[in-house]
Amino acid sequence: MSMKKKVSFFLFLVLLCNSAVLLAQTEPESIVPDADKFQDYFYESLKQKGIENYDKAITALEECSKLKPNNATVYSELGKNYLATKEYEHAYNSFEKAAQIDPKNKWFLLGMYDVSYQTKNYNQSIITVNKLIEIDDVYKEDLVSLYMNTQQFDKALVLINELNDKVGKSDRRESYKMQILSQGKYQNAEIDNLIEQIGKNPKVESNYVALIKLYSENNETQKAVEITKKLEAEIPSSEWAQVGLFKYYLDNKQGQKAINSMNVVLASSKIDSKIKHRVLNEFLIFVNTNSQFAPDLEKAISYFDKDPDVNVAKEIGKYYHNKKQWDKAISYYELALKNNSGEDIETNLLLVQSYVETKQFEIVAKKATALVEIYPSQPQFYYFSGLANNQLKQFKKAAEMLEMGMDYVVNDVLLEFNFNIQLGEAYNGLGDFKKKEQYFSKANQVLKNKK
Repeated sequence: MSMKKKVSFFLFLVLLCNSAVLLAQTEPESIVPDADKFQDYFYESLKQKGIENYDKAITALEECSKLKPNNATVYSELGKNYLATKEYEHAYNSFEKAAQIDPKNKWFLLGMYDVSYQTKNYNQSIITVNKLIEIDDVYKEDLVSLYMNTQQFDKALVLINELNDKVGKSDRRESYKMQILSQGKYQNAEIDNLIEQIGKNPKVESNYVALIKLYSENNETQKAVEITKKLEAEIPSSEWAQVGLFKYYLDNKQGQKAINSMNVVLASSKIDSKIKHRVLNEFLIFVNTNSQFAPDLEKAISYFDKDPDVNVAKEIGKYYHNKKQWDKAISYYELALKNNSGEDIETNLLLVQSYVETKQFEIVAKKATALVEIYPSQPQFYYFSGLANNQLKQFKKAAEMLEMGMDYVVNDVLLEFNFNIQLGEAYNGLGDFKKKEQYFSKANQVLKNKK
């Protein structure tokens, strides 16, 4: 090799080495690959979101989107931060962009749904939920509620029936269904559905019950009876069948059969108390014109002895009270007090009044005087005691009770008038005509003041 060539080769090696050194020196630590930048910005966004610095989190995510413009997770995170700051339009657009990049990710769709629901844009929610249903059927429950919110009751009813058939009934869906069916125009569709369900599942009692109810509400009595008989044939042990049969037997004056059905209904733990009370009321009206069944009415009342809401015997007593059938009213008031340990002011007052109407003044005097001891601030019991003692010509006792009771009469003009009349009668019996006139005069003045 010539000297010239040796020098040239040496220079080439020196330059090569120097270039390597130069390259090493011109790559400072501040120059970071894009992948590392993205990671840093993304973790920064999560940190800022965690301490609720949403604006800073959004800024970091915007840097991420510049580095990776098709990263669905970045747009989803932007949506979450915009939603936290209630920038709903930006939030929806961000979730939507994420869903466009990855249409099968349900979390991005749920973000869109969340924004739409919070802004009460239910029609937009329906579009999103339909996409969610393609991923998971569970969101059909949400779709029912959205149809209700947008008053698309026909679609809601179809979906409710579909879900009832596939996954079983739920309290919420049944509540929605009742709301829909309260509007008569949807009842025909439900009737058709129930007939179809009975055909498919003849041993499901609830479908018969619902159909009977609809027929009854539409006054289609014969159809209701037919379905009731079909229910009894398919499910002989059905207690609900006896509800319909009771009414059928009652309307056809088949008293004993009606009683048999009624007793099954009243003894049932499945049938709610409102229906039981209705059955009893219908039987009460029947007994009023068919008195031979009165003992069965008393037996029926015994089913309600422990009813915490209604004293049934008392209500029946009031029924006869209003009809001025005093003896019947008395028997039921006494039964009511027996069931309630005698502790009921109203029932006691009604009972004493009924005794007065039947002129049983000895009982009135004894009972009213005893009630004064129990309820010393109730003026009506003093009044009844005074009235009864006047009728029994025990005028001194009458005057004592009436004068004591008068102190408790407040803002009751009629009762004050009656007290004064009875006091006048008492002093008339005692021969104190001055006091007699005094109390009769007071009674007249009370009437004048009332006018």
